[in-house]
Amino acid sequence: MVEKAYKFRFYPTQSQENLLRRTLGCVRLIYNKALDARTQTWYEQKQRVSYKQTSAMLTNWKKQEDLDFLTEVSSVPLQQSLRHLQTAFTNFFSGRAKYPNFKKKRNGGSAEFTKSAFKWKDGQIYLAKCAEPLAIRWSRQLPPGCIPSTITVKLDPSGRWSVSLRVNDTRNLSLKPVKKQVGIDLGISSLLTTSDGEKFANPKNHYKLYKKLRLAQKSLSRKTKGSNNYHKARIKVARIHAKIKDSRLDYTHKLTTQLIRENQTIVVEDLAVKNMVKNHKLAKAISDANWGELVRQLEYKADWYGRELIKIDRYFPSSKRCSNCGHIVEKLPLSVREWECPECDSRHDRDINASINILAAGLAVSVCGATVRPEESKSRKAGAKKQKAPNSDVRESRAVS
Repeated sequence: MVEKAYKFRFYPTQSQENLLRRTLGCVRLIYNKALDARTQTWYEQKQRVSYKQTSAMLTNWKKQEDLDFLTEVSSVPLQQSLRHLQTAFTNFFSGRAKYPNFKKKRNGGSAEFTKSAFKWKDGQIYLAKCAEPLAIRWSRQLPPGCIPSTITVKLDPSGRWSVSLRVNDTRNLSLKPVKKQVGIDLGISSLLTTSDGEKFANPKNHYKLYKKLRLAQKSLSRKTKGSNNYHKARIKVARIHAKIKDSRLDYTHKLTTQLIRENQTIVVEDLAVKNMVKNHKLAKAISDANWGELVRQLEYKADWYGRELIKIDRYFPSSKRCSNCGHIVEKLPLSVREWECPECDSRHDRDINASINILAAGLAVSVCGATVRPEESKSRKAGAKKQKAPNSDVRESRAVS
């Protein structure tokens, strides 16, 4: 069984849009009030506020006269916003995310409805307190026999409404096994290069609309904040950003699906994209290449369709190592796209050579569990034991001194 989410555009009626906008506003208000309460309690009393306590706060807020409008919308999205806040704090305390931020109206918003807050009837969705079904544009059908367990309604900054249906797909999605294996080297000039010598072009979606986006942002900066013209200009900028995002995501989905269908084993580098974008000279190009999303899609699609995805160490010298004799050159600047090995005189294309080395390293990791760094050729367990020895020696020396 695979958990999937199907996203569709929908076009609400005027009454539905009014209700949904009020719901999103209430969700945003409750989230921000709970976040403010938890933050103030920590700074003033050095105590953490739990989800159960914020749930009790929500009950009291509904009884206040100035917040009586909270009862006009479904209570489920309000409760779900507190759960999302709890998840945000859990991720923060575990080191996986930064401290939660307040939600802003200009970013749109979303509201999550569980089974008690919507009705699925004859292939139509009826949300709580809505008499009419949502006018969804069904671009594809849900898997046979699948009933949504959770529905998320979202309004993006450009003013588009979408609904996401979470379902449990019980079908066996595994593809027929193939013998082909491939290593992938991610890049900027070519989005990715395979060990077969094939290069996929980088569409550079942001670059295509950069001039149009720049003019729209310049026009927005000249408008008075809060005016109608400012709102129109903001929507125009948001629509350009949405177009860039949609084209980038569409290309990434098509590319990853092709790779999954054609290859049984795919090997990629475990790149730290968040650290790489700190380089201000390459940050825009790396973000536009969408490396993180590409690897993420390969990961879950490989799990769905019975393929194998292997990640190798990000510090493996894939570009500097000769794929023919294994010699590692000392320096290889990014400007050098082709180089000749001083040991075996083999001439290499930088990206193709790197992808071949990535495939070889990934297969080594898959077969024997070996590390891919030159100085760590033994198994991972042996390497872990070696790492403990110096620390123990240091502790002993400190104890003696």
